[in-house]
Formats: sequence, structure tokens, C-alpha cells
Amino acid sequence: MAIDPQAHTRLLFGPFEFDSEAGELLREGLRIRLPRQPRQILLELLTHAGHVVGREQLRQQIWTDQTFVDFEHGLNVAMNRLRRALNDSAESPRYVETIPGVGYRFIGTVQEISAPGPGPRINQNGAPIASDEPRASGRNRKNAWVAASAAGLVMLAIVGSALWRLHRGPALTGKDTIVVADFVNKTGDGVFDDTLRQALTVDLEQSPFLSLVSDDRIRTTLQLMGSRGDARLSRETARQVCERVGGAAVLEGSIARLGNQYALWLRAENCRNGDVLDDEQGQASRKEDVLAALDRMVAGFRARAGESLAAVREHSVPLAEATTPSMEALQAYTEGRRVAFASGYASAVPHFRRALEVDPQFAMAHASLGRMYADIGETVQSSAEATRAWELRERASERERFYISFTYDRQVTGNLEKAQRTLQSWAQSYPRDSDALALLSGFATKGVGQFERSIDAARKAIANDPDCAPCYENLAESSLALNRVADAEAALRRASERGLEIADYAIFRFYLAFLKHDETAMLRETRRASAEPGAQDWMAHTEAMTLAHRGRLREARAMSRRAVAFSDQVGDRERTAIYEAGAAVYEAFSGNSRDAQMRARAALQLSKGRDVEYGAAVAMALSGGGAAADGLAADLQRRFPEDTFVRFDYVPTLRAFSALARGAPDDAVEELRISLPYETGLPGSRVVGFFGALYAAWARGEAFLAMHDGAQAAIEFRKILDHPGLVLADPTAALAHAELGRALALAGRVSEAKAAYQDFFALWQAADQEVPALRRVKSEYARLP
Repeated sequence: MAIDPQAHTRLLFGPFEFDSEAGELLREGLRIRLPRQPRQILLELLTHAGHVVGREQLRQQIWTDQTFVDFEHGLNVAMNRLRRALNDSAESPRYVETIPGVGYRFIGTVQEISAPGPGPRINQNGAPIASDEPRASGRNRKNAWVAASAAGLVMLAIVGSALWRLHRGPALTGKDTIVVADFVNKTGDGVFDDTLRQALTVDLEQSPFLSLVSDDRIRTTLQLMGSRGDARLSRETARQVCERVGGAAVLEGSIARLGNQYALWLRAENCRNGDVLDDEQGQASRKEDVLAALDRMVAGFRARAGESLAAVREHSVPLAEATTPSMEALQAYTEGRRVAFASGYASAVPHFRRALEVDPQFAMAHASLGRMYADIGETVQSSAEATRAWELRERASERERFYISFTYDRQVTGNLEKAQRTLQSWAQSYPRDSDALALLSGFATKGVGQFERSIDAARKAIANDPDCAPCYENLAESSLALNRVADAEAALRRASERGLEIADYAIFRFYLAFLKHDETAMLRETRRASAEPGAQDWMAHTEAMTLAHRGRLREARAMSRRAVAFSDQVGDRERTAIYEAGAAVYEAFSGNSRDAQMRARAALQLSKGRDVEYGAAVAMALSGGGAAADGLAADLQRRFPEDTFVRFDYVPTLRAFSALARGAPDDAVEELRISLPYETGLPGSRVVGFFGALYAAWARGEAFLAMHDGAQAAIEFRKILDHPGLVLADPTAALAHAELGRALALAGRVSEAKAAYQDFFALWQAADQEVPALRRVKSEYARLP
């Protein structure tokens, strides 16, 4: 087909339209962002459809002589961007065929619009504008006329449903929230069950203007209403939920068969008075076209709701690209999300795997599977899935790309500074999105010691979504790290008042009681956790750490074995390994070198996870296994070159221990200089293992003792004692009293030294008398004048 590239033409192929004058590529009326070079390549291919366009021809038309050196790379990059925009594949092309060593050929059917002007777009009322009749020749003329007539009938229903709304203003404001009801499936095809509600949610979440009531909040509200958290969200139930949470509207949808077509319908109603705020209709000729039809309807709704057309176009990645073109893959993904909340993360893993078997390019399925693995403690598998999601991040919406990029830096590179910048950009782009703030209140800030910032983000997230369970945990943990016990208690109490309960709450309630020396409350939380299968192992490990903190090693070992047994029952190898590493650490600080090394080796046999390796290395370094500790430090540095914990805490601390072992305390102090800005952060080993906080300060204090500088050593050990809400029941929290006594005695402050030693003896009054650390401290105390 001969097409004049200089003329103002509109070229149609598949669901796409290319406007040669405006340089715009549209899919079903929605603009697709395409950089200049891929856009120019597409024009060349379309104007020579059916003919080979050589690489040299493309270079002369698009790349100048000055950029010749970069041409090959630039062309490959541009072609990849073009194929992603067209959802095309070099291996199985639908539009652009590669002619190896020669160039490319457009193999799709192209129709040229005869009259100039814009193609089908969304008008200010959210309804598509009909396009001109395409010009065709020969036997295609009749088919084109029939296709245009059928399209006109479909469009007539959509435009007709919009005419009654022309006089109305925007349906919603930038402060309103929406409850998405279940999508009613009248087709009899189970593939649409729950799937279209998930697709609708993904489409709507692309909007920075709209705010959806989260599924967590819906579940909590349903329970307060006396229903199951996973109850069906019918129109009436959704309306009741909407009223209870102070929402503005309920959005419901349905799909049915209409002859050989699929008919879709969306309606938004004011949840207080039942007024219809918007009504969208659409049709699809095939199952594979349903998502595209839903895209068009959602775009219309967003425009009618009050969002600017510019924002709709900018934030409208088609569902087939933002999720998957496969309804079967989307169905498995949707089921995985449902099961994760209903039955736990481990139960959801097979469903996400199934989604990826159907569509291995499904970016958010990889990201979600990575999250499931992370939450059950399988960090190696989590890292692999997060990496794959990051590689496929262009096949996701803008909002999901933020999530994927954050997850990659949180779980793979460990670069918390970079993860924090991603969350900041996410929060700025989607100011009403509580997920960005919830994640910002987590390890992106806690891990680098920015607890005030964590608290601020958690409070803002809770203001947006009062049922954000992790937000209360982050608020409590950051308050505790700043020794604000009352604030931490208030955060957990607020969560309980809203009917929220997760295993983390029981653990932190236990530690709050521990810090207040409330044995009754501690016992109450252990009994409560014993009835929760997901909390039994964690609470047993927590009890083991508190027993070791008091020098009761025989009881601590028995409790550690119990934690390992509980964890083994569910097959969680990495979590089991972190419990073994924690046991190795308390044995090492207590002076039981043989037991420490044995437990460290047991941990490493189970997992080579980052925090497991660090705990094992600390135990080795403190118990005479310096060579093994050095090897683990080198492995951490090699595997995690960007990781914030590894760079600024783990490796410097291990190198300092190594320097102390070879009698070079000056080197230890120098190694730890890089740790100073980060040492009050919450390390990864502290999350589940509850060890590792302020170990850099401990090592620095030991170095100053070796240098006979008691005053400086005392400063370091006081750091540990001044942060009880950060170190909790770490072995160092008790032993720091004894080390402070040594430091003060060295500085000649004998009466203060005796008081520090006595504080230690008070904590270890019920300790096993054979513990080497206790015998050593008693000997030191006896030598004081």
C-alpha cells in the first residue's frame, strides 16, 4: 500500500491508530507513550507495509551521521520499545517481522483514514468520539463497511448512555473514596469470576485522582458488620461498607453474553442516597478483547469522575500490558491474592506460580510471588522473583512499577536509600495512595535509623487507611526504638480497637511487657501466641532470646529447639536458620564457643540468606572461628555490594571483630568509622531474629577497652543501654552493663563501675552458674578495690 508519509494520515492496524501529523499512537482511543525514534520507525514501517525496510534506510531517515557510532545500539533499543508498545514479540510477531541481517517488515493489515482529523478519543464527557470511515479498495471495501457499521452500533450504546450526563458536573472530588464491588459474572464462564474486579482495581489504581478503599479495610469492616472478611461484596454489602468507612461511591460491574458478543457494564452510585453518578457500557467480540473494553470504560469513568483528560491519558497503561493478556493467568493471580489474605502467604504461592506458567511475562505475578517468599522467610527465592519482576517492569502500570522498583531494592540490592527515593516519588505521584506511605514507614526509614520519619509516614498512611495493619506495627516499632513506650502501646491499642490482629502485634506486646518487667503480661502474650500457628515459632524464639538475656542458657536452648521444631513443621528453612543463628549469637556472647560454632554451622546448612550469614559470622568471630567469619564477610560483600546493612553495618562490624582478634584495636575503630551514621538503625537480623542492633557500638567499645581508653569505651556501651527499645533482649543488652563496669573501672571511676556490675548481677540473678561470661564478670568484680 502506497502511503504518503508527508500527508496528514491516520493509519489503523489491529486495535491501534497512528496519527502521522500528531505523531501519536493510540490504542482503543488511549494514547500510548512512545519516544521519538520508535515513533519514527513505526511511521517508516507503516508507510512501507508489506515491504522490507532496511536498517540502512532507517539510519538515513532517523539517525544522523553524527550518531552513526550509536546507531546499532540505538536501533535495537528503539525496536524493543516499539514492540513493547505494540505488545508484539520478535519470536512470534503480529506486526513487525525481523529480516535477519537486513531490516524489518510490517506484516499487519493497515488501513488509511481518508479524511484528516483526530481518531477515536475520549471526549470531555468520557465517551469515545466516532472516527471517520476507513478507505479500502477491492474486496476489502465491503468488509470495511460492515466493520464500521458494527462498530457504530457498539458505539451507539456507549454514546447513548453518556448523553443524559452531558449537563452534569464531575461526579467525585479529589477527597472522595470508592468501594469496588464484586463484578457480576453472567456468562457462565468461570474465568471471569473475581478476575474482572481485580482488573478493574488495577485499572483504577493507575489514577492519581481516585482513591479506592483497600481490601484490608473492606475485610475489617465486613468483620465489624458480623460477616466473614472474605464474604462476597454484593452491591448492597458494598454500599454498607462504603457508608461505614465514609466513602462516596460504590462502583459495580457486570459481564454477560449478548449473542456472540460480551456486554460489559459499570455503574457508580452514591452510597448514601443511591444517586447514579456514572454509567458506562461496552462490548467485546472475543474473550481476549474483554480487558481492552474494560480499559475504555474505566477511562470514561475516570473522566466523568472529575479527573483531567491529560491525567487519564498519561496514567492509562492498557490492562493487557499492566497485567497480562491472558484471562487464565489473571484468574490465577487473583486467586493468589485472595488466598494470601484468607489462608496465609504459603498457601498463595501455587496460585502465583500457576499464573506464571500461563504467562511468564506477568510482571506483577513475579513481584507478588517474591513478596510471598519474603514473608515466609525464603529470601533467596524472593530475590529471584523480585529480580524477574524488575526486568519486566515495563509490562506494568506506573504505580506498579514504583512497587516493583521498591521491592527490587528492598529485597535484592538492599539499597535502602534508593528504595526510599522510589517511595518518595511514588507518594508524590499518587498522594492519596496509602501503600506508598505504609512502605515508607517500614524498613526504608527504620533500617537507616530515621524513626521520626517512619512515625510520620505511618500516621499519614493510617489517616488515609485506618485499617492498615502493618502501619500500626511500624508506628509501634519506631516509637519503641525511640524509647516511647507509651506511644508504642497506644499504637497497638488503636489497632486492637479496630479489630486488627497480626502475629507481629503479639511479639511487640510481649517486648513492651519485657521492658516494663511485667511477667504477667509476658506470660499472657506467650499463651495467646501459642494458639496462633503462624506465631508459635516466632514467640518461642523470642522467649529463648529473653531467657538467654538473663543468663538462663539451659532454658533458652530448650526454647530454641522448640522454635526450630515449630518452624520445621511448616518447612520454613530460612526462618529456622535465623533461629539457629540467633542461638549461635547468644551462645557466643555467653562464652560457649563450641556451642556457638555448632549452631552457626547448623544455620548455614539451612540457608545462605544475608541475615543468617551475618548472625553465623558474628558467632564465629566471637568464638574463635575468625577465618570462617572473614570468609562469610567476604561472601556478603561480594553478593550484596549495594546493600545498606552489608556496607555500613555487617561487614564493618565483622572486620572490626577480626581486627580485635588479631590484636589491632586501632584498625577496628577505623573499620567502624563508616558505621557511625547508620549504627542506630534497625538491621535486617533484628526483624525476625531479634539480634544485631548496635553491634558496631559494641565492637567499638571493645576496641577502646583494648586500647585502655575507658572513657571512650563507656560512651559506646552506654549507647546500647540508652536504646532498650532497639536492642530489646539481645545478649548485649545485659552484658553491656558488665562491659560498662570494666570501662568505668579502667577510667578510675570505681564506685560507678561497681554500680554497673551490680546492675548486671541483678539481671543475671537466676543465671546458670556455669556460664563462662558470668564466671568472668564475677572474677572482674572481685578484683575491684
